[in-house]
Amino acid sequence: MRTLNVALDERSYPIHIGSGLIADPELILPYLKTRRVAVVTNDVVGPLYLAPFVAGLKAQGLRVTEIVLPDGEAHKDWATLNLIFDGLLGDRCDRSTTLIALGGGVIGDMTGFAAATYQRGVPFIQVPTTLLSQVDSSVGGKTAINHPLGKNMIGAFYQPKLVLADIGVLNTLPDRELKAGLAEVIKYGLIRDLPFLEWLEANIHRLLARDPEALAEAVERSCRNKAEVVAIDETEQGERATLNLGHTFGHAIETGLGYGEWLHGEAVAAGAVMAADLSRRLGWLSDADVSRVRSIHELAGLPVKGAALGADRYLELMAHDKKVSDGTLRLVLLKQIGQAVISAEATQEQIRASIEACC
Repeated sequence: MRTLNVALDERSYPIHIGSGLIADPELILPYLKTRRVAVVTNDVVGPLYLAPFVAGLKAQGLRVTEIVLPDGEAHKDWATLNLIFDGLLGDRCDRSTTLIALGGGVIGDMTGFAAATYQRGVPFIQVPTTLLSQVDSSVGGKTAINHPLGKNMIGAFYQPKLVLADIGVLNTLPDRELKAGLAEVIKYGLIRDLPFLEWLEANIHRLLARDPEALAEAVERSCRNKAEVVAIDETEQGERATLNLGHTFGHAIETGLGYGEWLHGEAVAAGAVMAADLSRRLGWLSDADVSRVRSIHELAGLPVKGAALGADRYLELMAHDKKVSDGTLRLVLLKQIGQAVISAEATQEQIRASIEACC
């Protein structure tokens, strides 16, 4: 087992990475306030892992409430969030109950948001079951639901007590989901860790083949990068925003097509290529650099062309982005491969040109 630490003073917490971890409830016990827990999952992960996971917890003498939600980004909304509250209130869970998110990014985000707001805040633990959630959404305390006008627009910063990333569960992950997770892995190399990008270029085939050592290395390296950024800028006032490379374009795709039509990682991949193209138009990247960004995503089996929404629709949706400040759209771009910046330098004409060139 590999262990990292997210350094946030009294709210610091560990990230455990390894195989077979969800079968070891003793890893969770030290982080419980009482012996009362509620496990939130969905109707895809639940049939695979809920019963043995809950059995392990009950064998330790825990009282467990089980809450199973419908799967998918389309259900990341108020109505589904209320199902969590229904389960908690129906089972009389008090403010000492620890919520455990057993699932991918949608389950982690909604369980975290529920934990942040149920009785004004209860503890929660992340047990991510997708590659994307293991390398990104489970770490850092971002919790949210979607709104028809924008993705992740309603939420809170609320840190977990523990992240338990079991590499073994990735064996049941569909190929499309695995590839989508690689978009967030690649992101770290592009924005701040050039040696990691070079490692990915040489080892992407091992990740696609689900080599456990390669997956453990990729998850650890990704989590280490994110933990370092979160420790510096927990609430995204500066550097943490660079973790959103490709996300402003990508969120426009997700919102414009309808949540769930494209997976988040697929939209981020196409968005990263658009961001690279725009960086080239600003004189920061060369044609070869843009080709390199496109190539690594193609090697991972990810889309490098955005959805054909039309530039006007992209710009309309991007105006709702959380990085808009005082009416000005700020984008995460690349000064060079391995160095991201937050910039408002691109003109509407340049942004439009990149959208049209990449869709």
